Amino acid sequence: MLKRIWTIAPMAFMAVAMAAPAFAAEAGAEGAENLALRGLLALSAGFAIAIAAAFGALGQSKGLAAALEGIARNPAASGKLVTPMIIGLAMIESLVIYALVIALMIVLKL
Repeated sequence: MLKRIWTIAPMAFMAVAMAAPAFAAEAGAEGAENLALRGLLALSAGFAIAIAAAFGALGQSKGLAAALEGIARNPAASGKLVTPMIIGLAMIESLVIYALVIALMIVLKL
């Protein structure tokens, strides 16, 4: 069920985002078009950081769970597992920070 939601939700969002310009007023309302564009930019920045944070957290939790399971199975290997685990968590977190920077760039462009 959850897997189906994750496949349908992006398609529904794209359909709504692509339909928004169809409902825009035509009567030379340049200010309204600019406002709609600014709204879509703000919405896209919000979705970008939300998706990055959600999937970054999922990636970190899976990596941490796998490392802890490996340590639980073989406690002598904990020294060999901790360093790569910390590096992997830092890499995942850096991707989320990059998404935050891009979202901030989009918002500051408004």
